Amino acid sequence: MTGLIWLIQLVNYPLMSFVPEDRFIDYEHAHCRRITPVVLPLMICELATSGWLWLKPITSVEAELTIGAVMTGLLWASTFLIQVPLHKRLEKGFEHRTWRRLVLSNWIRTAFWSARSLLMSWVLWQIATR
Repeated sequence: MTGLIWLIQLVNYPLMSFVPEDRFIDYEHAHCRRITPVVLPLMICELATSGWLWLKPITSVEAELTIGAVMTGLLWASTFLIQVPLHKRLEKGFEHRTWRRLVLSNWIRTAFWSARSLLMSWVLWQIATR
């Protein structure tokens, strides 16, 4: 998810502003229709594994797994309370203010997925070297 969110943040979302206004609704519908089957299964898998690791923690990294689970919850909250509603607004037509909010608010997810990747890499290192 970390690589995907950086691609979306630095490539996909900025390029939206270049789509001609008369084609934007079609573009936004296609973007949502195509990205959802890629992102949603990965997010569900991440939620399931994060929850499982939180409920059955490895003692030496229990605190880190709890932090990872909280991060996952915050990622879901940001996605479904901020980004999805902004995409729904953009499906009605391009609005510069809405698009700008999408780009800026997506830094929340970019930061959390990046931090979570670092945290989980550290957890794996701790498990592998003990």
